[in-house]
Amino acid sequence: MADHDRVRIGVVSVSDRASSGVYEDKGIPALQEWLTRALHNPIAWETRLIPDDEATISATLRELADVAGCDLVLTTGGTGPAPRDVTPEATLAVATKLMPGFGEQMRQISLRFVATAILSRQVAVIRGKCLIINL
Repeated sequence: MADHDRVRIGVVSVSDRASSGVYEDKGIPALQEWLTRALHNPIAWETRLIPDDEATISATLRELADVAGCDLVLTTGGTGPAPRDVTPEATLAVATKLMPGFGEQMRQISLRFVATAILSRQVAVIRGKCLIINL
């Protein structure tokens, strides 16, 4: 199958400790497994494991959307209230359009299962032809 027939999905795990080898990242494989089961389309993966650094996150999102040509980029990590949690700010910095309904809906659903979901600051944006969603 030609690569252009595949949906190109970027999965970015944002974690200081996992990116420095303190522990193994489990976010990327979990998202890949879930998406592989959920989607019928063949997938071309772009994965990145990066630290909680706003400039690095923004640069990675730009690269995945603009250079790698991802249709969808999902991020995991860095959406809480801690000082190092800067994924939403980095995501908003690369946006051409905001998609506020995604974050609102994800928090609403998550609150049914986890009370701390209210602390999530996840956002979703469009950059060019790419949808970027913080999970």
